[in-house]
Amino acid sequence: MAHLFNRNVLLGISGGIAAYKSAELVRQLRELGAEVRVIMTRGAQEFITPLTLQALSGKPVHTELLDAEAELGMGHIELARWADLLLVAPATADLLARLAAGRADDLLTTVALATAAPRLLAPAMNQQMWNDPATLANVATLQQRGMHFVGPAAGVQACGDVGPGRMEEPAAIAQHAAALFDSGLLAGQRVVITAGPTREALDPVRYISNHSSGRMGFALARAAVDAGARTTLVSGPVQLATPAHVRRVDVESAQQMLDQCLELLPECDIFIACAAVADYRPATFASQKIKKGAERSSLELVRNPDIVATVAASSAAPFTVGFAAETSKLLEYAQAKMENKQLDMIVANDVAGAGIGFNSDENAATVLWPGGSEVLEQASKLNIARRIIALIAKQMKNSSE
Repeated sequence: MAHLFNRNVLLGISGGIAAYKSAELVRQLRELGAEVRVIMTRGAQEFITPLTLQALSGKPVHTELLDAEAELGMGHIELARWADLLLVAPATADLLARLAAGRADDLLTTVALATAAPRLLAPAMNQQMWNDPATLANVATLQQRGMHFVGPAAGVQACGDVGPGRMEEPAAIAQHAAALFDSGLLAGQRVVITAGPTREALDPVRYISNHSSGRMGFALARAAVDAGARTTLVSGPVQLATPAHVRRVDVESAQQMLDQCLELLPECDIFIACAAVADYRPATFASQKIKKGAERSSLELVRNPDIVATVAASSAAPFTVGFAAETSKLLEYAQAKMENKQLDMIVANDVAGAGIGFNSDENAATVLWPGGSEVLEQASKLNIARRIIALIAKQMKNSSE
């Protein structure tokens, strides 16, 4: 059954009488599991009020291009990055013309240019306007640029004419939106993902750790489930809710994480090592709290086991994906790590950059595999995770052919 679980749908409403159907469309999208935010043009607000859409979506409605309340005042960029799908319903003849011309003179058209998400348009207009050569040429142009269309349907129109131009029914539009997403890329695969930091205890109250929030690993778990995989998440200590349909195993130290991963290995087809595992641990654990004493103190550390290298070197190793969080020489270090540890793929991300990496909701990365690579521009961690999962599925398919 089609669904939109964990999907962010940005619904654009332009100024036509069919705007009244958008209220029902919001309800249909949410019933399929989507989180919905709404953009309304000025014309749309003449047919249906923002308050109605706000009540139905549970989110503030966006109407202005220049939003002083948005972070950095760039609401269009924030919305463009948030969206997994831009759905415009109704898409009027004027809106189609402006999109075809590459206009960016209001919030909706600007977001349409700024987003990397799929764009689905549901046309709605008088039958003569739909059949006009200019409209047909605009539709052809938009289709050539990769935009998707649903409808229009044919029938009696608000003006009394009969013919094609009616906006498709909300239930059909919602189903079409769900069908755009590949939900079976990893169907039947068993995925183990590590996430978050590890803690290496010094004494009963102190430990060595890092700034990892676990968000990237948890986003990968959500994306793997959406792709049809049976997913287990081995997580260090984080303050995050377990994604739906994910089995979670909590650990503290690197050794505990390795033990759990090795236990899961016989039933693992894909292993994604996203956790920020401590490279070293204290050589000894003090059973009592270490008291403050001399002005200087030294701490002896020993190497922790290398989890991803151990998994990759195991007999019947799964498809193994590593992460390289670096602050310099990103691609050089990532390439060397992939080769030295014999990984099938590695995700390199610069954690020194502002607004991405640790404790951020967004990320940017370069994915490398033997003989290829792909740059993933800055987006939400969930969007990045879905693209990583898609690349894993593609590489696994290529390697099996």
